Amino acid sequence: MDTNSVEGTVKEAAGKVQSAVGDALGDTSAQVAGKARELSGKAQELCANTTSLLRDTTAESPFATLAVVALAGFVMGALWSRGGRGSD
Repeated sequence: MDTNSVEGTVKEAAGKVQSAVGDALGDTSAQVAGKARELSGKAQELCANTTSLLRDTTAESPFATLAVVALAGFVMGALWSRGGRGSD
């Protein structure tokens, strides 16, 4: 588990606590801020997990990763070239 994932987990937990305190006190701004912090933590965790997965996959099968990146580049290039033509 890397530091970004841990930070995300801590943010998520802090957001849950802040939201619960806001619920208990009836403070809507604390509730919203808590939910925002919680979602930020979840996003940070997701990003860290995705990065870790990509790192592991790249290390295990570099040629498959290269093929996927090449295909994605080809598709993006094809879409880009079609998008420039407009309504000819």
